[in-house]
Amino acid sequence: MNPGTEQLAGLFASVGAVGSVYAHEVGVLDGPEVSLDPDIPVVLASVFKVPFAVAYSREVSAGRLVETERTTVTSRYRVGGIGTAGCADDVEMSWRDLALFMLTMSDNAATDIIFHRVGQEAVDAVLDDLGLEHTRIIGCGEDMDHQMAGDLGLDMSACLDVDAMLAAATPEQIWAMGILDPARTPSSTARDIVSLLEAIWTDTAGSPETCERVRSLMARQIWPHRMASGFDEGVQVAGKTGTLPAIRNEAGVVTYPDGRQYAVAVFTRSLTLEDPQPAIDSAIGKAARLAVDILRSGLAQPKDQGVEPVTTTL
Repeated sequence: MNPGTEQLAGLFASVGAVGSVYAHEVGVLDGPEVSLDPDIPVVLASVFKVPFAVAYSREVSAGRLVETERTTVTSRYRVGGIGTAGCADDVEMSWRDLALFMLTMSDNAATDIIFHRVGQEAVDAVLDDLGLEHTRIIGCGEDMDHQMAGDLGLDMSACLDVDAMLAAATPEQIWAMGILDPARTPSSTARDIVSLLEAIWTDTAGSPETCERVRSLMARQIWPHRMASGFDEGVQVAGKTGTLPAIRNEAGVVTYPDGRQYAVAVFTRSLTLEDPQPAIDSAIGKAARLAVDILRSGLAQPKDQGVEPVTTTL
């Protein structure tokens, strides 16, 4: 049994959730790992913005996108929530500020307009180049919103506010939505997402400039209530959250004062639709800390050895 597996499963069970975790020290090719069901498909939610950011940064580095040029976020993208997605009026911003909003506060409008600028092929190229065979991303948040509206029997053009759509839906309708099914929404595995993070942190997801651009944005994320909550002062966490009904995730890289870095992905699915879920948010931080503590202790299992899985469903 992989050290920590039972503890991780018990931690999530104690807060009414199931989870998938994978953690590995950055730059240690065959180093030890800590995991809980790291290869089961999981709903990415806004964690899918990390490969979007890599695609964006590659376009900038290649000179195909000038990050200081400005564009307008129009009413097409005004679906509610934080950032430009919740603004009452059109917003003109530079591409680099839209990328900042996308990763630091998870602005859905900023994400979608960036996706429509760089295109699906650029995102696919990131996944293909890094060998992320278990990661599936088709479309962006706008496509998910339209899918959700269809699942709820609504016309998205007549109801742009996603929160209002969910508030009017029954629990049965919400549980049946495609955005909560890894087979019908952007999905991956905890192991794949850690591979993506390691590629970004080792300058293999693109040029050093490309990767540093993404790292610096992730380091400025404003949400401290999940992964960062598990670590002491002086430990830096650069991460990206993801949230949908019953889904709470975060993936990021934890940097200790001694310079050692750990890529960690934590995906959870609540057994209820309660919102907020502070206990699950906190459990994400505790799970990440437990995984990193095991890696730092030298008790973790060598990478790629078989493990006895803990069977859960996400």
